[in-house]
Amino acid sequence: KHVILPQTHQTLNMVTPTLRVEDCSIALLPRNHEKNRCMDVLPPDRCLPFLITIDGESSNYINAALMDSYKQPSAFIVTQHPLPNTVKDFWRLVLDYHCTSIVMLNDVDPAQLCPQYWPENGVHRHGPIQVEFVSADLEEDIISRIFRIYNAARPQDGYRMVQQFQFLGWPMYRDTPMSKRSFLKLIRQVDKWQEEYDGGEGRTVVHCLNGGGRSGTFCAISIVCEMLQHQRSVDVFHAVKTLRNNKPNMVDLLDQYKFCYEVALEYLNSG
Repeated sequence: KHVILPQTHQTLNMVTPTLRVEDCSIALLPRNHEKNRCMDVLPPDRCLPFLITIDGESSNYINAALMDSYKQPSAFIVTQHPLPNTVKDFWRLVLDYHCTSIVMLNDVDPAQLCPQYWPENGVHRHGPIQVEFVSADLEEDIISRIFRIYNAARPQDGYRMVQQFQFLGWPMYRDTPMSKRSFLKLIRQVDKWQEEYDGGEGRTVVHCLNGGGRSGTFCAISIVCEMLQHQRSVDVFHAVKTLRNNKPNMVDLLDQYKFCYEVALEYLNSG
């Protein structure tokens, strides 16, 4: 295993497409520059979600990419931690794309322009979009918060309940989470909420600092667990390759790639 994994990771790097400037033409528009955290990690045009225009705003761009799960097209939306100037766009994304869950894999850090983008109580207003705090719960490495969100300009649309899962078990200095078991617990909690609230139809927003390796690792392991549920066999290489076809920096480190295999084993062993 330890000899083969670096070789398959090398192969993965060789078959990962390189994004060209023309592939990311929308992200590179001058008006969108300040909406990107890193100019070397841009979503390609073909998998961009587009925001519904509100308030007469012309910008419908957000640095995010739609990703398929094992059985659902565009089940994940991978994005960067909102910048102070994109928090409103972030909540527009959650509402416009019928998202049920938000998975947060990094820390709040004002020094890195990673604000706390949610209310701890009461309501945050972002133009007509209102985000209302409902409840919070801490269980081991996961803080889960429930919010009610709605567009005050379109009351006929009703509201959505969204659960945010802030994972504390992956400190910024580490390439991989501290515990396979607690990461698997995160995957299971997100799955359980998705099934209960939306019958598994809602999308999951996944973010880390730049929407890269950590977010990709979460998506890859979710896909691997789905594979194991449905067919009792698994292809980690294929799962990661599929994600990377949309965004080349998914699961960008060898250790993250190894971690996907380790969690698959943990999943099998835990029944």
